[in-house]
Amino acid sequence: MDNKYGKIIAPGTLRFRRVLPGPIERVWEYLTESEKRGQWLAYGDMELHVGGKVELRFFHADLSPHQETLPDKYRHYEQGHGFTGQIRQCDPPHLLAFTWGDGSEVTIALEEQSDGKVLLTLTHRKLEDKQETRISVASGWHTHLGILEAKLAGQVPEGFWAVHTYMETVYGKLI
Repeated sequence: MDNKYGKIIAPGTLRFRRVLPGPIERVWEYLTESEKRGQWLAYGDMELHVGGKVELRFFHADLSPHQETLPDKYRHYEQGHGFTGQIRQCDPPHLLAFTWGDGSEVTIALEEQSDGKVLLTLTHRKLEDKQETRISVASGWHTHLGILEAKLAGQVPEGFWAVHTYMETVYGKLI
């Protein structure tokens, strides 16, 4: 899958597809287990049943060993940030859907490929349909998914803020 860029597929809906190193059970662990998810996205417990609580605590500076300067507009994230949501769908190890802090919804589908890799499809729905929101969310997911891909491949990920800042420029032109 050559194109790793997210795409607006409907108003307020963003979709990413990534082919990741398998097996599917390992990718599922990186989605659902706090310690593993905290290496690429956010720490926090997930009650893996419909109606279960989702807790996400983000510490972007901890996602890579690279020391970075936090962009001024994200200075309020310096000590981390977080929110809670609720599981909407859960079918291990193929489907996880939950509400996001702003009232939007994230669905992550995993599909085993014949070569042992895993197709991840992430869809973020009910986003505020504003250019600034589209750029920020697309850049965030793009960066987080790149870190997940690096972790699963046994590589050191690039710094979160450096990539995110660059991707804001890219998505500013794409969406």
